[in-house]
Amino acid sequence: MTRLSDATWPEAGALADAGAVLVVPVGATEQHGPHLPLTTDTDIAVAVVEAAVGLDPGLVVAPPVAYGSSGEHEGFAGTVSIGQPATEALLVELVRSATRTFDHVVLACTHGGNAGPLARARDRLVAEGHPVTVWWPRWTGDLHAGRTETSLMLAIAPHRVRRDRAEAGDRRAADELLPLLRAGGVGAVSANGVLGDPDGATADEGRELIRAAAADLATLVAGVRRRPVDVEVTP
Repeated sequence: MTRLSDATWPEAGALADAGAVLVVPVGATEQHGPHLPLTTDTDIAVAVVEAAVGLDPGLVVAPPVAYGSSGEHEGFAGTVSIGQPATEALLVELVRSATRTFDHVVLACTHGGNAGPLARARDRLVAEGHPVTVWWPRWTGDLHAGRTETSLMLAIAPHRVRRDRAEAGDRRAADELLPLLRAGGVGAVSANGVLGDPDGATADEGRELIRAAAADLATLVAGVRRRPVDVEVTP
């Protein structure tokens, strides 16, 4: 696996010269109910990006962005949000710097609360001429800490899932919940922080979700990559 964290600067330069695309997992640190860890979004982003490497060696995994815009989860212990303006500024500066080395950067995000700042950051960067693409997984299902995310975490790190504490939260549909979340945050609709129901979650389902998302991401990366990569990075 090609991780930027394992590369020396000459190796990073060689990867870039060979046409590698830098993919940045973008997540968050926030509550995910009483049964999932605070880094769930970041863990999922990293797992998908790393799985995509097995499908496309022209992908380089950057260290993740582990903090984002999570204001809707304020009031739940452990949530650490840097807010929308800071998230936007962080992503803009990150890509401005990374594109001095890499011909293209993909921001692979798995936290919905980052949507606004991520879109604004992309628009600013594109206007400045920086080659950047934003990618989101095409998953459906519960909004937060329900069956989908629980299945993903059972596939990624089952020992970190407190299955005995898993319980349903607000199970209303997204179109009904989203206006309420914008107005009062998650705490206004769900005392336990769950939007959905983790019942029925399985590691097999999580592995299939990761596989499908990784294939989609690899297809996107292949489309923006300049040419094949054949460079070894010494661990």
